[in-house]
Amino acid sequence: MLASIVVFVVSLLIGGLGIYVGAKVIVDVEDYTYAIGTALIGGLLWGIIEFFVPLIGGILAFIAYLWIVNRRYPGGWIEAILITLVAWLAVVVVFIVLSLLIPGIEGIGAYGVPT
Repeated sequence: MLASIVVFVVSLLIGGLGIYVGAKVIVDVEDYTYAIGTALIGGLLWGIIEFFVPLIGGILAFIAYLWIVNRRYPGGWIEAILITLVAWLAVVVVFIVLSLLIPGIEGIGAYGVPT
């Protein structure tokens, strides 16, 4: 149980870092706590939609995720897409670095960032 909580928290922090980097680069917003909240809301919404909507749930979940990013950060849909893209790239870089430093960490994900 404790291990699951630790993995969730680390995943959320990494997802929040990705969104933080995306928001900083695209719309010049610097608030890591806000990014963690966005990751949490986006991840929860994604999970709920995929659970209740079979077949096209992933597509609808992605659109809903972009809607959350769009609502929480300035700009429009293009900025939301770019924030998400930069967040994804940032998370990939974090995982590459972590996998080089900590063998066997490949199983962890980034909660709140589509990967």
